[in-house]
Amino acid sequence: MKRTVLFVCTGNYYRSRYAELLFNAMQVEGWQARSRGLALSPRNRGPIWPPVLERLQQCGFTTSDELPLPRTLSEADLTQATLVIALNEAEHRPLMQQRFPAWADRIAYWQVPDTDVLEPEPAFQRIEAGIAALQKELSGS
Repeated sequence: MKRTVLFVCTGNYYRSRYAELLFNAMQVEGWQARSRGLALSPRNRGPIWPPVLERLQQCGFTTSDELPLPRTLSEADLTQATLVIALNEAEHRPLMQQRFPAWADRIAYWQVPDTDVLEPEPAFQRIEAGIAALQKELSGS
């Protein structure tokens, strides 16, 4: 059975989805990724932010034509995951403390703000660096 890394962001539309898809495309042996959101937005159109798919293509990865719509984080998601990473501590720790207080200090936090704070290009680069480091750590090399 594969272990699961769960990526969490606010809307499960951009950052956590990119992390999930990139991690799975890189095929870390014995691991799979999932993603969820803490506060889904009705303003998001479709299953994923189109620049995420464009970035994956630029990196040489393809995705399924049938991507699921954004999904809300649940207690079951947290308990089933081996490792949980929220994409931006300043934004997500307060939401975790509010919605899942028992988990707020039990998960890892990266520093990848949303587009109102950080442009997509450096955000993508931070996620890619985080995934590369995580892949190295999980594969024991």
